[in-house]
Amino acid sequence: MAAWGLLAAWALHDAEELATMAGWARRARPRLAERFPWVPDQVWDAMDVDQRHVNVAIGLMGGVVAAAAASGPRSGFYRAALAAFGAHGVVHLAQAAVVRGYTPGVVTAPLVVIPYSVWAWRRLEYRRLSSSSWLLLPLVLGGIHTAAHLLTKPRDQAAATTAMKPQDQAAACALVGPRDRASATALTKPRGRAGAPDHALGRVRDGVSARLLRKWSDRWF
Repeated sequence: MAAWGLLAAWALHDAEELATMAGWARRARPRLAERFPWVPDQVWDAMDVDQRHVNVAIGLMGGVVAAAAASGPRSGFYRAALAAFGAHGVVHLAQAAVVRGYTPGVVTAPLVVIPYSVWAWRRLEYRRLSSSSWLLLPLVLGGIHTAAHLLTKPRDQAAATTAMKPQDQAAACALVGPRDRASATALTKPRGRAGAPDHALGRVRDGVSARLLRKWSDRWF
């Protein structure tokens, strides 16, 4: 019973993250960038994830936690997952202390994650962990977010760039230089799939039009 409590505690905790994680970094970025100017922009960009990414990442993590719970309290996998879950709660508290404010998951960390982890750990008959067990949390989190990124990366632009009419090729290639000609030609290929979203198509065409106009004005004025 205690083993399946891991899945229940995780579900409560990640329900908070599901509701608050998407867009949090974007909203908090101005304040955090001012407080931590030495942090590279790439870090803030990586933290800014959309709802699709959050949904996929939490779904994948749910599978890992369910497998750990199903393995039972005697398994090393369960003990490692339980220890990582408790450490994850402590990390949430540390993050909130560093940013001096709310971070996704910090409410349920002291109310659910840490109390359950301590209770379940005390109930274990075998409490030994291998030294490699502490690598479980960063490796699993890193792998899951990488997989979520690959599964949810934008495909609208790739679909929209195939929608330019073939008769536009000559004009595009005439206005751009040799270095840009391959990119302009790629826009004339047949569409890979039907139904590219209109907003994505508009963004691509607007970008191409602006670029061609700059090339044209530089050449003739």
